[in-house]
Amino acid sequence: MKKIFIAALVATVGLSANAQTKGKAVPAKKPAATVKPIAKPTFKTNIDSASYALGLNVANNFKSGGASSLNYELFSKGLKDAFASANPSLTAEQCQQAVVRFFEEAGKEKYGATINEGKTFFAKNKTKAGVHTTASGLQYEVITQGTGSKPKATDRVTVHYKGTLLNGTQFDSSYDRGEPATFGLNQVISGWTEGLQLMPEGSKFRFFIPQNLAYGSRATGGIPPFSALIFEVELIKIEQ
Repeated sequence: MKKIFIAALVATVGLSANAQTKGKAVPAKKPAATVKPIAKPTFKTNIDSASYALGLNVANNFKSGGASSLNYELFSKGLKDAFASANPSLTAEQCQQAVVRFFEEAGKEKYGATINEGKTFFAKNKTKAGVHTTASGLQYEVITQGTGSKPKATDRVTVHYKGTLLNGTQFDSSYDRGEPATFGLNQVISGWTEGLQLMPEGSKFRFFIPQNLAYGSRATGGIPPFSALIFEVELIKIEQ
């Protein structure tokens, strides 16, 4: 059936060419190069199929983080060294640092528009009346000034809050849940750790948090990687 279809296709092309070039010499065409199909891998054992599946899973996870390629030879060597319990070429700390840098660089390339949107926003926002900027780049404005004590970084606090992206999309709200949240200031993003220490009890502030003081390259809870965030935070109580 395939040969019949190809023959019919060739005949159709030839008739069309003759109809358009009556009385004219048609230059001879070079035969098309034969493209060999890529052979599919052969899975003889479950280890074979599982190995391939693991490779796909790892690559897809890396791609979702912004990676577009790897040094496959060294990636393979890392796998072999680990399974062989060989002396690694990098320490555990160096491995972690290398992976973090890799995904930060890959993510910055993939999410460059998001990063630039944040930079543009903060450059403009800091010129607005009532907006204060700290040395770290955190920006805030006072909605209600309380009269109580200010928390320390080691304190636990109870707050009501609402969080949005720069485009106004809300991703979290204790108000919507109907109850405030309690947590340690050393257990949250650095923008919160710094910002809430500026708030006396009874205050309500609006914080504009750059991506590097928020979740950075991580995606979490409806927050895309490298997103700058806006929070309205009401400091209800410093826990004893």
